[in-house]
Amino acid sequence: MSEDANDVNDAVADAHRREWGFVLAATVRVAGSVDLAEECVQDAYGAALDTWRREGVPRSPGAWLTTTARRRALDVLRREQTLRRKLPLLAQDAEQHVLVPHDDNSDAVLGGDDEFVDERLRLVFTCCHPALAREAQVALTLRLLCGLSTAEIAAAFLVSEATMAARVTRAKKKIAAAHIPYRVPGTADLPARLDAVLTVVHLVFTTGHTAPGGNSLLRLDLVERAIELGRVLRHLMPDEPEVAGLLALMLLTDARRDARVDDEGRIVLLPDQDRGRWDRERIVEGMRLVTDLHHSRVGRFGLQAAVAAEHATAPTYAETRWPRMLALYDALLREWPSPVVELNRSVVLAEVAGPAAALAEVDRLGADSRLAGYHYLPAARAELLRRLGRLQDARSAYAEALALT
Repeated sequence: MSEDANDVNDAVADAHRREWGFVLAATVRVAGSVDLAEECVQDAYGAALDTWRREGVPRSPGAWLTTTARRRALDVLRREQTLRRKLPLLAQDAEQHVLVPHDDNSDAVLGGDDEFVDERLRLVFTCCHPALAREAQVALTLRLLCGLSTAEIAAAFLVSEATMAARVTRAKKKIAAAHIPYRVPGTADLPARLDAVLTVVHLVFTTGHTAPGGNSLLRLDLVERAIELGRVLRHLMPDEPEVAGLLALMLLTDARRDARVDDEGRIVLLPDQDRGRWDRERIVEGMRLVTDLHHSRVGRFGLQAAVAAEHATAPTYAETRWPRMLALYDALLREWPSPVVELNRSVVLAEVAGPAAALAEVDRLGADSRLAGYHYLPAARAELLRRLGRLQDARSAYAEALALT
């Protein structure tokens, strides 16, 4: 039996998009090293290209890749004569965390203790250990959990590829040197680690919602992966309002997915989107979570969810409750001071106080070095200039934004 090479290439690429994070997370358990696990997973994907062409694509590509990667890790450990030292860990792993083979439409689940825990969540908490800097936490998660290339992560962070490569390498070395455990922390330690994890899951979502590279606006695999992790966190911490806020934010934002591009793949801006194409089920689920937040102290993710809820429930763009939106952005700035939040606020300010008032805010933000290279700044400026009739200035600002994209 043999498969067409193109079909096999497509199957491996699809498995990379959908299964990379799980395969790596499951392999780390055996390898005891992020670097070794990553090498073994890469080898497994390479082996798939050859084996699947000869023997056919397996019914469960993720399970095949996981088994292959873990076996390679064990082979390396044997060659290094360290298996004896690893046996207690492997025995414990076999008792408490059993791999469940999964088909193409479901994720494998690893169960342990008395709680449901997705194995990828263990990897997120490992990457988000407080011993690592926040930038390293996010970059490492995007690299390990999502399989993004160093170039893609660098584009998302507005830094050079060499800078990002060094950042990821340092983070992996620190995990090894500090013996950071591969586990979800206990209940008492969860709150202190939660903000980093929520930040990372949100950035995974935004990286998929507006991809930093490629021919498509959306990377659906990253969007769905982030929402899955949000649901797992919600199950793990049902009473934590910021977990509910993040899940609501992702659901309400992703609800607009089908209306964001036209039939030729061109971006459709929010005022022009056909709201009848928005996913009503996701909006209902997200709004239910936002409503529950009214009884809690709302943090930055809850406030962003409230902003998304205003968009989701407005009959048209013009009928959006803009003064309410401006109040929400003011609250968000107090909770989470950020030049990006200020830029987003200026877009809302234009609807409340007019484009001239908003342009003054955007020009002020232009002096903030943190937004250097951020193409949404000149893009927002261009739109405001266009609305003010300053067309030549608007053309220059649009050209600047395009050059940064």
